Amino acid sequence: MTSKRITRQDFIRLVGVGGGALFLSSCLPEDLQGKVLSAGSKIAPAPQSYGAPDVEIALKAVEGETQILPGKATGVWQYLAEVLTGPAESLKAVPGSYLGPIFNLEKGQTVRVHFTNELREESIVHWHGLHVPVEADGHPRLAIQPGETYIYNFSVLDRAGTYWYHPHPHGRTGPQAYYGLAGLFLVKDEEESAVGLPAGDYDLPIVIQDRRFDGDNQLIYGGRGMMDQMMGFLGNRVLVNGLADYRLPVATRPYRLRLLNGSNSRIYKLAWEDGTPLTVIATDGGLLEKPLQKDYVTLAPAQRVELWVDFSERPLGEELRLVNLPSAAPDGGVVFPIMTVVVEREESATVHLPGQLSRHNLRDETDAVNQRTPREFSLAMGRGMGWTINGRTFEMTAAARDEIVKLGDLEVWQFSNQAGSGRGMMGGGMGLPHPMHVHGLQYQIIERRVSSAGRSAWDTLSDGFVDEGWHDTVLVMPGEQVKVLLKFEDFSGLYLYHCHNLEHEDMGMMRNYLVES
Repeated sequence: MTSKRITRQDFIRLVGVGGGALFLSSCLPEDLQGKVLSAGSKIAPAPQSYGAPDVEIALKAVEGETQILPGKATGVWQYLAEVLTGPAESLKAVPGSYLGPIFNLEKGQTVRVHFTNELREESIVHWHGLHVPVEADGHPRLAIQPGETYIYNFSVLDRAGTYWYHPHPHGRTGPQAYYGLAGLFLVKDEEESAVGLPAGDYDLPIVIQDRRFDGDNQLIYGGRGMMDQMMGFLGNRVLVNGLADYRLPVATRPYRLRLLNGSNSRIYKLAWEDGTPLTVIATDGGLLEKPLQKDYVTLAPAQRVELWVDFSERPLGEELRLVNLPSAAPDGGVVFPIMTVVVEREESATVHLPGQLSRHNLRDETDAVNQRTPREFSLAMGRGMGWTINGRTFEMTAAARDEIVKLGDLEVWQFSNQAGSGRGMMGGGMGLPHPMHVHGLQYQIIERRVSSAGRSAWDTLSDGFVDEGWHDTVLVMPGEQVKVLLKFEDFSGLYLYHCHNLEHEDMGMMRNYLVES
């Protein structure tokens, strides 16, 4: 089917009156009139009723260096930020890390972010998992050049959860994220506060990334040439929160661990080395209805899970390792350590694991919608050795007719991984998994089916899938079909859906979908 080309008039309609990336002029909100902005400033127009934001933040992407390994410092790209207006705790640094500061915001707050690009190439920021207008979503058509500033305006509409932010320029998302541009975006709300989970020093970020270093401690990206492009980049060293050989000191009490797979392409099969089950309390889009226990958790790129971990019965001095178990995922054939937890001090706590976490995880319409014919998305290798969705690769402002949805509609989408011909996960370089991310919303996973040819690889990871709750990224294994339930609410315009293996995305495994009002 041919793509629907979008004209200049269509583009203006898609990004909103005033234009998501139009140069500043009379479209400035009244409370920004007279403020000093760079000559290259661009603005995402605020809603008419927006007014002065609750939180205003200056965010910039810069080149710098940090100490990761002993010896020479490592050159990295970093997000730096400061609070201009609003509570100082809206930002929290990750100590000793190249990672961007953690955004700490509450549902309902209005936010303005002044993003300045101080790199030597274009960039833009995507607020991964957040439900925001198109002009605030970080589409690559809105990328800004070195020295320019883009101003985001949006309200925090999502429920409490662990979200994140990272760059999204076309063809350069992989290297920019790899060199260090990423940070967490945490949202709080009243429902979560009422549950009484561990907080403060007992609510901890765990960002897992794999990296590769040369003899001078500098990051290596793309050292395997075409193999990295086709498979996705795979490092040989795991960093947690930007640090090597990560050791987490804890007390004898419960903790909340927020895990993000911030790697470009690596899929993790996470477990405690001593076999202790993992207690999962949240996924990409917030709290589950009830806690789940898993022997291991499968975490694909961009996915998040939150764990309840109780060290109350652990003796002082004990060390417990979180490890990656063997699987059929690329480069996943051996056990390797992720981090070491060290029980260092005694503490008592009255916090207990709730039996009920949330009541916002079921849609009444699920059964009726599940009977409908799903919208199909076929994931496959293209003729030009690139990755495709329905035989197409990325086009900056194009949406095909079968990629147009209606505002307010509830739909079933089916992602079908056409690889898996019996030649194994690595067969011809084509039997690869694809973590599929949809911008602008959270969805629910309602069905998985896998072919007999793909089942052997699927079996090595499937018990770790956490399909309950809300998601913005789902892993689709070779030979597998996954159905998800989505609702297109609040915002019309042009959004992205793509594989979050960043090398696959950069090679074209990304498309637009158009929400028409």
